[in-house]
Amino acid sequence: MTNSLPYHQDLRHCFDLVEGFDRQVLETWLDQTRDTVAQLRSAVGKGTYAFLDQPDRTDDLAAIETAAKTLSKFSTVVLLGTGGSSLGARALAALADAGTGLGVKGKPRLIVAENVDPFAFERLVADLDPKTTGALIVSKSGGTAETLSQAHALLPKLADAAAQAIALTEPTDNALARLAKRYKLSTVDHPTTLGGRFSVLSAVGLIPAALLGLDIRALRKGAAIARDAALADPLASAPAQGAALAAAFNARGVRTSVLCPYVDALAPFAQWYAQLWAESLGKGGHGTTPIRALGTVDQHSQLQLWLDGPADKLVTVVARETKGVGPRYSKEALGDSSLDWLENRTMGDLLDVSWRATVETLARRGRPVRLFTLPTLDETTLGALMMHFMLETVIAAALFDVEPFDQPAVEDGKRLARAYLKGMA
Repeated sequence: MTNSLPYHQDLRHCFDLVEGFDRQVLETWLDQTRDTVAQLRSAVGKGTYAFLDQPDRTDDLAAIETAAKTLSKFSTVVLLGTGGSSLGARALAALADAGTGLGVKGKPRLIVAENVDPFAFERLVADLDPKTTGALIVSKSGGTAETLSQAHALLPKLADAAAQAIALTEPTDNALARLAKRYKLSTVDHPTTLGGRFSVLSAVGLIPAALLGLDIRALRKGAAIARDAALADPLASAPAQGAALAAAFNARGVRTSVLCPYVDALAPFAQWYAQLWAESLGKGGHGTTPIRALGTVDQHSQLQLWLDGPADKLVTVVARETKGVGPRYSKEALGDSSLDWLENRTMGDLLDVSWRATVETLARRGRPVRLFTLPTLDETTLGALMMHFMLETVIAAALFDVEPFDQPAVEDGKRLARAYLKGMA
């Protein structure tokens, strides 16, 4: 793995824990990724896989920054979107506010409205100032039922929708495009060949990121670093190794993939990953079930199951450097001899030993655990992680022999929901 990567992937705690699985087995699976990696490498810059080309784009930056500047005039911005139209934005917003949910000083408060719970949505709209609220309406197809429902409910409430709302959709004749025309909204094009769950590095994720003051060029730079390193050599490719690991363990009955960052700012990233992995791989009886978790809180809620429940989980822990960071606890301030283990330690020290203990305890119990360590967490790092997991997902899809860019079963559900609405008494 190249030293230029802003993260490090450690697989040491995955070997000799599951019967019949060792480094040689992984190498055999990894060798099967060669053709896929070569295909992806040759596709860069050709538009075949649009997510690969987003890091190199500059032609869309002016539209992205203009949209962000327009929305920055408002004290609150509501993003209407769901799934791939919202989860990436959430992941980026958490980087901006360090995962606190408190917003960014001097920037608009970003509210991501994804669901159609009428009680929640009516409360949201009731609390908005119609003059100081902006809106970003995101739907690739322009026909997403939830998003259109929200937009039709919100736009009439705004004082001047034409000046306060922006639509982001494919440049086709679709319901959202027609709604935008009706209200005279500004529009931003969603790339037609880019699937929603792979769209975080396009305007879908970058308009909210720019709105909150993130360096969108650094996000793309990090993604380019990860992409180029991953496609240079399959055997040294971190995403190919991750995909081979998932497929190899799946063949041995490990059918659950846990992503557990020990970083509050990466909690929404884990949710973004869950959609990416589940919707891309869960087809024809294939795939593994993603579970999102957060350390240390899920040491107190899920870890017992991982350690002592069914041995069907591959756990991925993500940790950043925190030693010596945060409040330091003196003996005098603690005032309790039973807490001598905390004397002269920091909160970051506690977080550091917590993830280390989790990794070691899982390995001792024979439960495979992969570790990502981050020297720092910034736009470059997050962009690299996003590209890593998009590549890992696509490479894993080839190993599972599924098409990663569609979701046929979900489309059946959407058609049925519309039919129910039409027939509702």
